[in-house]
Amino acid sequence: MGKIDLEYAKKNFRDYLKAYDQQDEKIKLKRIHTFCVVDAAGYICRREGFSQEDTSLALLIALLHDIGRFEQLKKYNSYDDNIMNHADFGVQVLFEEGMIRRFIETEEYDEIIRSAIAYHSLYALPEIADKRILLHCQIIRDADKLDNFRVKATESLEAHFDVSKEVVEQETVSENILEAVRAHRCILRGERTTHLDMWISYLAFLFDLNFPSSFCFIKEHDYINHNIDRMEYAQQETRVRMEEIRKLCLDYLEEKSRA
Repeated sequence: MGKIDLEYAKKNFRDYLKAYDQQDEKIKLKRIHTFCVVDAAGYICRREGFSQEDTSLALLIALLHDIGRFEQLKKYNSYDDNIMNHADFGVQVLFEEGMIRRFIETEEYDEIIRSAIAYHSLYALPEIADKRILLHCQIIRDADKLDNFRVKATESLEAHFDVSKEVVEQETVSENILEAVRAHRCILRGERTTHLDMWISYLAFLFDLNFPSSFCFIKEHDYINHNIDRMEYAQQETRVRMEEIRKLCLDYLEEKSRA
């Protein structure tokens, strides 16, 4: 059985990052995000009682899941996957260019790692027959979303929107976005009209989480209330809709965290 040496992988990952501008805010944000996703994956694995082997593998996948982001930022200074898909590029760097061997010596887990990284940012997972591959795809997708809640709670709103907080506070919630939350489903990028729709689409990541522990994580940090309360909504109709969204999310969270 192949050994996963996480400290060895982390050291080599930090060495890999030396090729990128450490003062660049977007690079810094993604570096922090990577290690926070590792922590979130660890939380899920501990709470769900996964084996030591699967835990180590999940943490390695978390470490490498966004490796394609750094080159994307260096080339385009953008997170736009329409310009360059960071998940596909991560798979290319690791498996087609062979960099995976810098992080783990054995080939034993390659298919699992490749699938988990390739699928981590898709709107929905394809059909996956292999239960272990499916498990690791679900862990990284949850861990990535859990840290997205942290980022939305802590980073400046201007950094997310490229417009001022005051502009977003004047906006309304689109009817189709409210309907998506009522249906307990994630929101596609093309469905969003306003910056506020975008903000709600981040809250709706809640509806694609897979493990009770992931819901517990959101609950422990009170991310739903915190992220809704980051803005003062100017229009009465918007305030009413945001309160409905709050209740829908909190009720869903309560139900799923008890599962």
